[in-house]
Amino acid sequence: MSKVINKYFLFLFVLLFPYLLFGQNNVPSWINADTRNVRYPSEQYYTGFSIVIITQNKNQEKATEEAKQTAMSDLSNRVRAAVSSNKSHKKTSIENNQEERIYSEFSSDVSVCSQVEVVGSKVETHFDQRENKVYAFAYVNKYELIGYYKSNLSVNINQIESFVKTAQDLENQNEKAKARQQLENAKPLFSKVRYAQDILTAIDVNASADDLQQAKTESLYNKLTQMQARLAQGVYVYVESNEDLFGKKVEIVANKVKAELAQNGCSFVDASDQADFYLKISVNVRISSQNDEGTIICRADGDVELYDTYKQKVVFGDAFSEKAGHASQEYAGRKAMEKTASEIVKKIKNWIQ
Repeated sequence: MSKVINKYFLFLFVLLFPYLLFGQNNVPSWINADTRNVRYPSEQYYTGFSIVIITQNKNQEKATEEAKQTAMSDLSNRVRAAVSSNKSHKKTSIENNQEERIYSEFSSDVSVCSQVEVVGSKVETHFDQRENKVYAFAYVNKYELIGYYKSNLSVNINQIESFVKTAQDLENQNEKAKARQQLENAKPLFSKVRYAQDILTAIDVNASADDLQQAKTESLYNKLTQMQARLAQGVYVYVESNEDLFGKKVEIVANKVKAELAQNGCSFVDASDQADFYLKISVNVRISSQNDEGTIICRADGDVELYDTYKQKVVFGDAFSEKAGHASQEYAGRKAMEKTASEIVKKIKNWIQ
């Protein structure tokens, strides 16, 4: 009986030795790997650990900051590895499944190599003066992460739903340009939704399709892509031109540009705030030369600028100079302006989609 008791106390001593050793002199128990694994089990926590030695070029403050960053990086890598492993497994498991299409369509927007936002994580440090080392320990409770990403998932899905609903209302009111803008606002949120779903699937073994709101996500994505296809059939362009033909104000370039762009499905509006693109044209005609046969060579010098109202920036800008000849000065000038219009369309049509 005494042998059994002695074995029991020996086992208890071995178990408590790390605590007794590291619990003295304010040394945190998490420095010991065995104690750390008992107090912060992998089933409940993601953790990160680091040790940095203080040197002549690295004082205690710098070493502490480096140790904290390294421990947090270690923690993030563990979360990333879980998500990455889950994505690979999920991609295999959904083959021939109805979710495969939506997964493949926008999962490419999600990069698991980006820094994971480890919400609720904590970092503790300890300076060992005797060994001149700084220890750091980062940890986060998996259930806290699950709660955050469930909330994050719902917030982003609700935002997408709101954008799509507003786009539908605008489309019904024939405000196509504004409807398209709402859909553009919604698109980046799908990558956040996908990432939250990946995180939850990786850390919550009990997460169901309903918890991940997969059906709702797919429905919203389908609505968005269908609306984009409908709205893309009519791109709205606002054209502003300043054209001078030997002192006369004309719209030769603008009219020809509109005619050619209309063949590509573009429509034209009278107000710039209704447009997808704002096209600004400036053209001036001059006599370049005249030969002995009486042919007058005219040049149309122009500048063009294409502004994307969604991106809110100029996407194309250039200068043009086209020439044409005729016995009539005005006719030669008009032909040069028409050639300028054709060149403008060639340059901008790939931008207008």
